[in-house]
Amino acid sequence: MSLLITLCARGGSKGIPGKNIRPVNGIPLIAYSIRHAQTFAGLMHADIALSTDSAEIRSVAAEYGLENEY
Repeated sequence: MSLLITLCARGGSKGIPGKNIRPVNGIPLIAYSIRHAQTFAGLMHADIALSTDSAEIRSVAAEYGLENEY
């Protein structure tokens, strides 16, 4: 069995622009999702994929160890 974790992070939020990369307690919001996904992926031998339309989100995600995008 193969598992794929998808993190979907739109760049064009109308309510809070740039919310996925805004800091919450000192780290970007998306970093929390990445950390949880990495923990689960390690336990379950899953892959993680980022789906985004934003180069800035991709860059921040790469800083937190998520460099692949499908």
